[in-house]
Amino acid sequence: MKKWFLIALLGVVACGITFAGGSKEVTEKTGDSGTKPLKIAVILPGKIDDVSFNQAFYEGMKQIESEQGSAISVTYVEDVYEVADIEPALMDFASRGYDLIFGHGFQFMEPIIKVAEQFPDTCFALGTGYKSVINSCVYDVKLGQGGYLMGALAALITETGKIGVIGGGDASEIYRGHEGFKMGARSINPNIVIQEFYTGDWRDAAKAKEGALGMYDSGVDVIWHSGDGIGLGVVNAGLQSDKLVLSNIINQNVLAPNNVVSGIDYRWDLVIREIVQDVLDGNFLNRENKFYWIDVANKGLQVSSFNQFKDKYPASVFEKMDEIEKGILDGTIVIPEFEK
Repeated sequence: MKKWFLIALLGVVACGITFAGGSKEVTEKTGDSGTKPLKIAVILPGKIDDVSFNQAFYEGMKQIESEQGSAISVTYVEDVYEVADIEPALMDFASRGYDLIFGHGFQFMEPIIKVAEQFPDTCFALGTGYKSVINSCVYDVKLGQGGYLMGALAALITETGKIGVIGGGDASEIYRGHEGFKMGARSINPNIVIQEFYTGDWRDAAKAKEGALGMYDSGVDVIWHSGDGIGLGVVNAGLQSDKLVLSNIINQNVLAPNNVVSGIDYRWDLVIREIVQDVLDGNFLNRENKFYWIDVANKGLQVSSFNQFKDKYPASVFEKMDEIEKGILDGTIVIPEFEK
């Protein structure tokens, strides 16, 4: 089994307890009120500092920790990526009496369904996906909206009329994002050339970089990616080729200030807050709609800061982006669900 890395903080002091095999469990407590806190486990497929999918969720949960104080106690696990490792991790936390377990990734779907049925008193939350049972839910992103915004932006700033989009696994939310990207780009220029590539794996940065370099070599000058480890490969390719990148989930301008123009930022705290509160209030099991969404309307999807690029492009670019966002909000721009 792959190593699990568990991060633990007690108040503001971090300490790890070493177990056989070198793995570490870290329990994060938010205080001591004398009452039993809601025990939450967060199982992440990657690192909490990946400047992408995992870091965004970690920072969102930290926000909820600061709000809830001693009402919750959170344990984090990193790098549980392979499906074979996911079920044992879920079983471990459920058998130890955790009240709410987050599996942050599409690959957690089948294991969560299986384990949730064995632990009916435990609540489970799946990060992206489409299946749920009575004691599980799905939190997801309407990435078709984010993709539309990024496609429009790419079409507005390209100088070659050729743009690209790179994804990891061809999962539902990624597919929605890519289709939205194409639709947004063509709303600006119906004749724009769009190249698309899926690595098949969200962590294969080397394959994503290779695909991005190929796109840049063929004349593409702006690429948007759909996040996680592959995003680092795309940013690296943009840096190496001195071409433009649009990031996803977290603004990655810090990684390549002269290449990452903007992107789409996710605010996972909006759905985490709602899920945690439903469990605390006893409403989780009775909720009919088992889906929690972030989108443009609730500001869970936001266009990243343009940083120094704000001065590079004419005001008409930013005015057009504002116009598109308003169109999504008022319904004059209709973006399909793009379900596979």
